[in-house]
Formats: sequence, structure tokens, C-alpha cells
Amino acid sequence: MAAELHSELPIRPVPRDIKAVTNANSDERRHKHSRSSYSEASPLMSRNNSLTFRPAKRPMPSPDKTIAVINASGRQAASLIRVATAVGYHVRAQLRNLEGVVATEVATNPNVTVLRGELYTHERSAGTAQVDVTRNGPIMGIGVNHALISELFRGAQFAFINTTFYGDEQRIGEALADAAKKAGIQHYIYSSMPDHHAYNKDWPSLPLWASKHKVEEYVKKIGLPATFVYTGIYNNNFTSLPYPLFCTELQPDGSWVWQAPFHPDVKLPWLDAEHDVGPAILQIFKDGVKKWGGGKRISLAYEMLSPKEACEVFSRGVGRPVRYVHGPIEIKVTIPEGYRSQLEALETLFGLGHDDPKKQPPYFGDPELENSCPKVALELWEGPRGLEEYAREVFPLEEQANGLTWMLDDGDSGGSNSADQNGNGNGHAPNPHHPHHINGYITTLQQVSLDSEGEDEDEGLVMRGLKRDDEEWLA
Repeated sequence: MAAELHSELPIRPVPRDIKAVTNANSDERRHKHSRSSYSEASPLMSRNNSLTFRPAKRPMPSPDKTIAVINASGRQAASLIRVATAVGYHVRAQLRNLEGVVATEVATNPNVTVLRGELYTHERSAGTAQVDVTRNGPIMGIGVNHALISELFRGAQFAFINTTFYGDEQRIGEALADAAKKAGIQHYIYSSMPDHHAYNKDWPSLPLWASKHKVEEYVKKIGLPATFVYTGIYNNNFTSLPYPLFCTELQPDGSWVWQAPFHPDVKLPWLDAEHDVGPAILQIFKDGVKKWGGGKRISLAYEMLSPKEACEVFSRGVGRPVRYVHGPIEIKVTIPEGYRSQLEALETLFGLGHDDPKKQPPYFGDPELENSCPKVALELWEGPRGLEEYAREVFPLEEQANGLTWMLDDGDSGGSNSADQNGNGNGHAPNPHHPHHINGYITTLQQVSLDSEGEDEDEGLVMRGLKRDDEEWLA
């Protein structure tokens, strides 16, 4: 069943005088361009339409192209699916499961064919301990779901691939590239990231990014007509929930503190993944491999902001003080082991030099790629949603969907609207009548198993509820 959409915005009734004009059966009160090709019943009807006696519009041809996408409920893929299907593309989308708002949105889209299942296979006998499928590198008993991958590209011309660390990311990435080449994919866009150690031997590799780098090298090796996009830090990463690295911790006075290992004054690339990845990727497909093929790398980031600047911008948007603290990553909840290794390496990498901003490595590894921000991204998509706009218009909605209530505070609580360990704003018990509850339970952080077969393990942190069922880490 498609998810119900609730809006708290008031619907303003049409004023009486306007009703009188629109309902009047009088030539004097009708719009003078009454023979416009737009009918009065059309939602495209305009009071300023000057195209008198325009012939009937020709039907818009469909692009008649299919895009293969994996991890379709992730922010990047879902963004592309929204814009691509809106203009007529068909999508073949792999989903890990059909739970959650985003998965429901994708699965109920008439221009999407869903392939449900994991990209990895898991062979284990009864009584065998559950395997952590997030560890970097080969994992005993974990294989590649070649059948699903082969089916993914059937009838597709394009592919947008953003692998994650569930299963052996390098093997899965290479298998996807092989299948895409066999299927004759005309343009393969891979969401990659750098291996910093490849740029400077004194820089450590970030495990999850290094895997992507290896997949990128393999795609180049087999000669796929490919483009590689490097995405900046997601605006959407910020949350008052106790997620590591981008937790904006709510203070008793209603302000926030963001603590991270990035130097306060070194600029970082930023991107609103849900809003801006889709239009940019679609434009790359439309421009084609003649412009973006041959293994070109594109930095997708629309703002370059230091952590202090990001907090200032965020503060203007949300209307509350936001303070940056240069410090270690705090891990207050159980997280997947693969992500823990990534955070440990990230803290080491961006802690180099500590107080000397010149010693902090570029986020994208390559200074040239980083210096191309935001010029190249703006050539692809000119309407990005900046961090200030995100903080003002979207962040409160995402927070509320996650069960937090600070945005509902009337100012009389004396600043007691900080989130407790369960993600419940104000530390109060969930209200079963709140519009963002499902069956009486508020959206909260839950410790759940990474493997859907296990119910008693405590290995990974995901979001459960209205916002999304499965929040891919940094995906």
C-alpha cells in the first residue's frame, strides 16, 4: 500500500471575488485569450497566457530509455529516480527491501521495475553465527548475487551505480561492471570516492572510499563508457539523533553543537543529495559520453564551506545558534563494524596536522578535483538547495519525522527539548496521537541486526519509521 502523505500546511480557500470571476458565464469576465491551447480545466491555465490561437500542443515523446539503479532507497539513487521518471525514463531499481517511505515511493512509481533482494549472497547452515556483512574486504560465506545483477541490466541503456558496504563492495562493484559491459550499457555512471593513500603515501586510506576507488579503477580497466561522480558531504547528514560524525547535539538552551575532526577553517564540499544529485546525474546522461565519458571525474558539490561557516549558515537557516567543536568523533550508539573502521580512519586522516589547516588533506584527495567545486556541478544543475535553505525548510521536517519535537516547542519548556537516548524530543514518552506516529509508536533509533534473518543480534543502527526504513550510511 502506498504511504499516506500528511500535510500540516493550511489549504487556503479561494476568495469569493475570485470565485465570482472564475464562475461567471460572461464574456466580459473571461480571460481575453480564451482560445489559448490551454483549456480552462488544465492546471497549466495561466492568466498571463498571450499565445492566442496557438495550435494544439504536440504530445511529448518519452525518452524511451531505461536506467539501471542499485540501492534505490538511498539518497543519491532515489533523487535520480524522482527526476528521471518524471520526464519519462524507465528505471530498473534494486531494493534491499520494500519497507519505509522511500522504498514505497520507488516501488509504487509506475515507471520503475523493482528487483528486490541483496546484491550479496549469504551461505550459512543452521546454528552458524551471524556474519557481519559490513566488514571491509572478502568475507567468508558472503558471495555475489550474480543472478540479480544480470537481471538488473536487462533492457537498460544507462546505469547509475552507487555501491555500499553491505557485502564485499569491491567484488560486487566489479560484478556490476562486468554485467553492465555484457549487457551493452551505453553510459555507466559510478558514484566513487578517493583512496587518499593513492595521492599521498603519508595519508591513510578510508576503507569504504578505498573500495570505491578500486571499483573505479576496474571500470576503467574493462573499458566501460563511464563517468565517475564524487559527492560532497550531504546536507542531509545532520541530525539531532546520536549518529556519529554529523550529530548536531541539542543543548539545554535550544542551541546545537556539532563536533567533528575537520579543521574549523578548512573548506569542505557540500551537497544536498536528495535535491541535487538526480538533476545533475540526469544532465550527465543527456550530455552523453562524448562530453563526460572516457573516465572523467566530476565533483558534485554546490558549496565550499568550512565547518565554522557551515555552522553559521545552518544557524541562519534554522534560527538557532549552532557551534562547531573541533574534536574526536563520538560514538554513542552501536554501528556497523565497517562504518566504525571508516570513522576511525577518517578521524586519523583529517586529524593530520590538527592545528595546521595546510596539513589537512583535500576531502576529494585530488586538489584539482576539489578546486572544480562548485563550477562543474553548477554547469550540470543550476538550481541547488544550499545548506541554509536545507536547514530552514527541510531539516525540521526530517527531525520531526525521526520523532524529535524541538521544532514544536512553544518556548515554555525552558530549553528542555533535548533528545533522549531513544530519540524522543523533550525526554517525554511518545504520544500515540502525534501525526508522525505509526500504530502508536514514534520513529526512534533502534538497534537491529544487519541481517534480516537475525532478530536477537545488536550489530547495526538504522532508522525505522516514517522517514525511511533503512538509512544507508553516507550513501
